[in-house]
Amino acid sequence: MLTVYDFKHKITVKVRFNEIDILGVCNNSVYITYFEEGRIQYMKHLGIIPPGQLFADGSKYYIVRNEVNYRGHAIYDDELDIYTRVSFIKNSSYGFEHLIYNRTQEKIITDGAGVIVKVDPLTGKSTDLDDSFMKLISNYDTEVKILK
Repeated sequence: MLTVYDFKHKITVKVRFNEIDILGVCNNSVYITYFEEGRIQYMKHLGIIPPGQLFADGSKYYIVRNEVNYRGHAIYDDELDIYTRVSFIKNSSYGFEHLIYNRTQEKIITDGAGVIVKVDPLTGKSTDLDDSFMKLISNYDTEVKILK
């Protein structure tokens, strides 16, 4: 099982009022948004997404899989650390892993994974990831599995 020590990248968010459901806890769908923000900030941190230029290069990336495992919950105003890493890189796809640590409760409340595919904007078909992409990721996340 992954721990926070398996990750280099972390962002922190606070659970907002609009993210709480009728039961008084952070709605289960919100965790996907937290994962997404972690992925975007990870890519920005590595320079893969230049500041203010999301999608500027014309590339398209589609999420083809999301998985969330709920181990606990969060409530309004809890501070959450979102840990993100790339776990594998294939020809046209790569996988992310995530952990969400609730600072207020001092425990991991969620883990998950996702797969993203690079798609050619003209054909709509998957296309190979650039070697520079793989190099940036593997230099930062040295445990990433290259499965080409």
